[in-house]
Amino acid sequence: MRYLKTFLRFIAVMGAVLAVSHSCKSEYDTLLNSNDVDQKYTAAFDFFNHGKYNKAARLFESLAIQTNGTSKDDTVQFYWGMSNYRFKDYYTAETNFAKFLTNFPRSPFADEAAFLRIDCLYRSTMRSELDQKPTYNALGVISQYLAENPNSTHRSTCNRMLKELNDRLDKKAYDNAKLYYNMEDYRASRVAFRNVLKDDSENIYREDILYYIAKSSYKFAQLSVESKQKERYLTFVDDYYNFIGELPDSAYRKELDVLYKRAQKALGRYSGSEEDLEAKEKDFEKERKKLLKQSESGE
Repeated sequence: MRYLKTFLRFIAVMGAVLAVSHSCKSEYDTLLNSNDVDQKYTAAFDFFNHGKYNKAARLFESLAIQTNGTSKDDTVQFYWGMSNYRFKDYYTAETNFAKFLTNFPRSPFADEAAFLRIDCLYRSTMRSELDQKPTYNALGVISQYLAENPNSTHRSTCNRMLKELNDRLDKKAYDNAKLYYNMEDYRASRVAFRNVLKDDSENIYREDILYYIAKSSYKFAQLSVESKQKERYLTFVDDYYNFIGELPDSAYRKELDVLYKRAQKALGRYSGSEEDLEAKEKDFEKERKKLLKQSESGE
């Protein structure tokens, strides 16, 4: 009997909880399905101002149909997007803002909607090792916005976004080319790095790319059959001169100087001693370790 009373008490409590929950849910759903535009409009802004963005978004979405063609139309559609943006549903928010700009290009909210759409696209991009289609999409929209709004108050932010996204693409291209070097496919590595600079001569990793072009041609020559080494060492010599001509003070210079002398020796043009080459190799190895240590310590 005691267990039966406990069970019945539990059922009663759960029933009361469900009733209250159902009552609260029904109140919001009733409002959501209401045809009272003014009440729904006020409630939507109340939810928005209290940070309940998901509920606000659903109300504004419902209102968008009811206020279509009225004086409230652009306000409702803008805050529908804003609610999704604040709720961090950037995919839906971007769709909202894109539609808003098509429907209301002269609205007082248009400039803010254009920038927020950009911000949604920017936030939807992915790190360099992943698909960069969203990055290209964002770059296109940002560039168009800046061209159409040269005096925008958001110009500095958009320029920062452009730089970050372009740097990400530079890293993607550099990392893709370096894969061939890491796989010790030095012929493909040289071609890949050269193609990176062909596509974008201002790549932020230009110094590293020129270095790996030279290293790739040297290693490719070194591993070639003897009958083809001369021609391939001469290719390295060209890459070496390209590097030092552009970057004579590079931290890579000492290493490439040693490789150049080794290439000259292989071509029968070096008159120095093996001891001299080994000493220079040790010198640049010390320099490399010093630079690496400084980099790791943040100096």
